[in-house]
Amino acid sequence: MATTVPHSNGAFGPCRLCGTHLGHTLINLGMSPLCESFLAADQLNAMEPFYPLHVQVCHVCYLAQLQAYVSPEHIFREYAYYSSYATSWVAHAKTYCEMITQRLSLGTNSLAVEIASNDGYLLQHLAPLGVPSLGIEPARNVAAVAIEKGVPTISEFFGRDLAEQLVRDDKSADLIIGNNVLAQVPDLNDFVAGMKILLKPNGTITLEFPHLARLLAENQFDTIYHEHFSYFSALTIDVLARRHGLDFYDVEEIPTHGGSLRVYLAHAGAGRTRSPALTGLLATEERDGFRAMATYAGFSERVRATKRKLLTLLIDARDAGKRVVGYGAPGKGNTLLNYCGIGTDLLDFTVDRNPYKHGRFTPGMHIPIREPAALDAAKPDYVLILPWNLKREIIAQLSHISDWGGKFIVPIPEPAIVTPGDRPSIKEQLAP
Repeated sequence: MATTVPHSNGAFGPCRLCGTHLGHTLINLGMSPLCESFLAADQLNAMEPFYPLHVQVCHVCYLAQLQAYVSPEHIFREYAYYSSYATSWVAHAKTYCEMITQRLSLGTNSLAVEIASNDGYLLQHLAPLGVPSLGIEPARNVAAVAIEKGVPTISEFFGRDLAEQLVRDDKSADLIIGNNVLAQVPDLNDFVAGMKILLKPNGTITLEFPHLARLLAENQFDTIYHEHFSYFSALTIDVLARRHGLDFYDVEEIPTHGGSLRVYLAHAGAGRTRSPALTGLLATEERDGFRAMATYAGFSERVRATKRKLLTLLIDARDAGKRVVGYGAPGKGNTLLNYCGIGTDLLDFTVDRNPYKHGRFTPGMHIPIREPAALDAAKPDYVLILPWNLKREIIAQLSHISDWGGKFIVPIPEPAIVTPGDRPSIKEQLAP
């Protein structure tokens, strides 16, 4: 195994956080289309743009990052992801709202602002608690759904300019929420500066994002896609906060998206005491070498091995006359399908609960997306779970596939077969 991270070919420019010139590769997944650019049937013969999925690591602030090949306006003004179709995610949001309302003593005179509020999946839970809220969601089609639910929503991109406008409009925030948005921001410094402007003197910011340590330890390469510009450790969040006059004072390790962090930020000088949990996590990352470039070596070969194992499983199933279909059409699934080269020769189709995707095709590999009833009609031998982070929910929903002898394939962290009724942690591991 290599002991150093290879240098790039010089095509990368400065780090989006600290400005240092980038020169160290974490992983290169080749060329891939935008993961949420689902195609209609009449688009299948048209040119489809592909961009590099080449992640670099800054040797000064240790931010792992993709180059911004496409503008946020192009990606996020019309978006295919609706949070409310993930039942467990909505439950997670409800639990958070109840917790944070009590923790911060929020009430009728408070204002909670969620950035990237999607279809109102979270803010809808604050109204019954008596907490006024405002959503900021740049995807107009998704924002419209939130507004229909009665969640006040502005369809704009967030940064300094919008924050200053909101402050002028007397909409400074007691709580700023950012769930799975920080990774999707190409101009990190503008975004964080905007949050500082919008935050009241004694306010709190909470941000959730997949933890880089879990991505590396658990081989979660499919969480890398163009909509995710950055991948964070707690150490890098500490650098980011200090750069903008914020205190990083608490953290929770949560199970969402394969292992995420929920971080708590406040204005520097607001009197927040750093929690033992945060002190411990920073010490753990230091001990595990997240300030040493050698720590990032070896990831590429683990990913290549996973690709070979998954393809071997699917090819063997096909050669044995077995039928394989997918469940879900998430962004991460499109990274996996394109990197592994899984087309309709190996996967007949996939199903998804989101009606927006029905009748469309996945980008790049052009897997048909159908409604969930198509899975029962097909009675496949194997169901490949593409949103593996929701595997418990999905396996429970589809336990009836055992009626015809069906089994599940979970691709991450290592390809594994799960028999309905098994706990997802108890798997038949594939032979290497």
